[in-house]
Amino acid sequence: SVDFSLNKKQLASGSMDSCLMIWSMRPQMRAYRFVGHKDAVMCVQFSPSGHLVASGSRDKTVRLWVPNVKGESTVFKAHTATVRSVQFSSDGQSLVTASDDKTVKVWTVHRQKFLFSLNQHINWVRCAKFSPDGRLIASASDDKTIKLWDKTSRECIHSFCEHGGFVNHVDFHPSGTCIAAAGTDNTVKVWDVRMNRLLQHYQVHSAVVNCLSFHPSGNYLITASNDSTLKILDLLEGRLLYTLHGHQGPATCVAFSRTGDFFASGGSDEQVCDVSA
Repeated sequence: SVDFSLNKKQLASGSMDSCLMIWSMRPQMRAYRFVGHKDAVMCVQFSPSGHLVASGSRDKTVRLWVPNVKGESTVFKAHTATVRSVQFSSDGQSLVTASDDKTVKVWTVHRQKFLFSLNQHINWVRCAKFSPDGRLIASASDDKTIKLWDKTSRECIHSFCEHGGFVNHVDFHPSGTCIAAAGTDNTVKVWDVRMNRLLQHYQVHSAVVNCLSFHPSGNYLITASNDSTLKILDLLEGRLLYTLHGHQGPATCVAFSRTGDFFASGGSDEQVCDVSA
């Protein structure tokens, strides 16, 4: 998993060696290696302000780190199985986590307290994301559904069930009007969350799609796949724009920077690639 800080001066990455790395985007600046998790780090995200980094691990915990020399962290005993996904709300007040224990959980960041759990998935939950306005949560699961939840009522308001395989990743468009989903059936689908209908269906990869990220403009989507490529999709034209061949093996994660002028990707070749967009 990879993520950029707001000022794009830092890049966070999690890896199978149980460490969280904070890389400086400035030349000759040192990288920080944070040790605390007892097993692989599956997911990382900077808070909107950049003052915290959240990480989720196979050790079933979530940690909140201060990304400086000390590397202090606090621990949430979050789930009863691997934590696959962590994300801050856009106001930085809440954290949503997803796990192999089939639940999605919401936490307060300031007091670090558990708020509530969303429990309708019947298999591992790979990913959970807040909508930009924080009112909705989308979750993607190995039960082959994407569920849309109302954060206030805690009700599931819709299930998208038309994937041919598991759903590895889901993300909200910056406008909050649609979601994109990456599937093990090699497809990328874009759904309208107001009308609950399929808008676009891309079959551009030759293997499982692991991750995707919207450009902040909302006009482009970047995807990462087991076919070792990254693809940039033009959402306005509904077509493939670029194919990028940077990894020697599966490309497991990808993220645009907050301003959209860089993206980073990670792969099972143990490389983190940072590219100017």
